[in-house]
Amino acid sequence: MSAEDFQKKVSISDPLDREIKTECGGSSSSTGVASRTLVLLRRLLEIQERRAQAYAKLKRGFSEYVESNGEALYQKLCSEITAEFNECSKQVREMETLFLNPEVGRSDLAQLLSDIQTQEKQKLHLTVTIQVLKKAGRPSERMLTHENCKFKKPMQHECVHLHEITEAAGTEEAEADAEFDNALKEAIRGVQDAVTCINEYLEDIRYEIAALEAD
Repeated sequence: MSAEDFQKKVSISDPLDREIKTECGGSSSSTGVASRTLVLLRRLLEIQERRAQAYAKLKRGFSEYVESNGEALYQKLCSEITAEFNECSKQVREMETLFLNPEVGRSDLAQLLSDIQTQEKQKLHLTVTIQVLKKAGRPSERMLTHENCKFKKPMQHECVHLHEITEAAGTEEAEADAEFDNALKEAIRGVQDAVTCINEYLEDIRYEIAALEAD
């Protein structure tokens, strides 16, 4: 596909591009392109704020879920948060496409948005991992169920959890706890690394906005 065909396709099919052009007066001059770029970057910051609010809502919902064990409400919240993140990602991908449009010609900003998307995906994946681990709890602290026990009388059963405490059993439990702790620490560290990267990328975005506003 030629650059001309690509430009035509984007201008016809992308409602965000039409909206930005309308907002900026539809000019294809350097001033008009700068204005469109500025509007897009400001919208990106708004999207990131939406993501931050969604994470805060998810965190509150998970805390309430752990305390009340309200499975239905938590699943409903997860569906809402997933829809919100999907919408944010969709809008950022549209922005990437617009920055690659020959009229704008800002592949550097398109790459920056792509990098943000990658880190946001990693952050979300690890956030879910943390919640799954915390809900399960450390192996040695998990509540026991008696589904596999043998009941001889209504109030008496042979509990499969009763066993002789041996050094081997203690070591196995300690290893399971250590594996759990390491997985949780790794996920938390991964989220922190993703947040650091995202903040650095957003700082670059703010510098770009400041430069465009100064022109």
